[in-house]
Amino acid sequence: MSQVNIEQYKVTKEPFYQAQNKEVALYEAAYNSRLPVMIKGPTGCGKSRFIEHMAWKLGKPLITVACNEDMTASDLVGRYLLDANGTRWLDGPLTTAARIGAICYLDEVVEARQDTTVVIHPLTDHRRTLPLDKKGELVEAHPDFQLVISYNPGYQSLMKDLKQSTKQRFVALNFDYPASSVEIEILSKEASIPTELAAKLVKIGETARNLKGHGLDEGISTRLLVYAANLIKNGISETDACKMALVAPITDDADIHDTLCHAIDAVFA
Repeated sequence: MSQVNIEQYKVTKEPFYQAQNKEVALYEAAYNSRLPVMIKGPTGCGKSRFIEHMAWKLGKPLITVACNEDMTASDLVGRYLLDANGTRWLDGPLTTAARIGAICYLDEVVEARQDTTVVIHPLTDHRRTLPLDKKGELVEAHPDFQLVISYNPGYQSLMKDLKQSTKQRFVALNFDYPASSVEIEILSKEASIPTELAAKLVKIGETARNLKGHGLDEGISTRLLVYAANLIKNGISETDACKMALVAPITDDADIHDTLCHAIDAVFA
């Protein structure tokens, strides 16, 4: 196996993250016990940023995998490749993380097929091993290795959900959109905008979130609020920026579209 450059997986610059409750202390306790962690919460509420921040804070390498329905077990653990000298084994991201002691973050894990996610089971109990059946090798996880998964419970279905046999291998943290005062602070710092503007954007976000289940599948995320702020900083009018970043991406329903546009016009009147 070729030597892996661990430094390439280090988070060298502190990612901005505004703690909401006790999640930082709870995650640190889970990491100290090397417990696998499951992060649940809506789109764009800060799950991935939180993991990046914790990897930076702990000084550990981070390997992130964006899960999708076409992902196979080989995409996670590795495969044999053909080259000029014959065949060679290439570790997948999960195997690499287990070898070097990284935090392996499987983002939106429910998007992966259930027969694929089963391969993580031996890494999430007392064994902390990863069998590479095709290679005939049993990888013993590095003492610093930790597995983290995330998903959005709002998109769960019978076809896209984790098995109980998988869920009950993890401790879990529930995330949600921040309280308005916290979100204003996050937006002000993240986008470098005045508090007054941040407060107006958050008010629009809260209006949309109140429509969830009443025409909207998902409310406006903190991520989209940052997008709107960046457009405004680049000279786009507040109303145009909000309609582009906060309305158009989340709905094609004419009535919902008009409702949100009226709310934007009222806030920036």
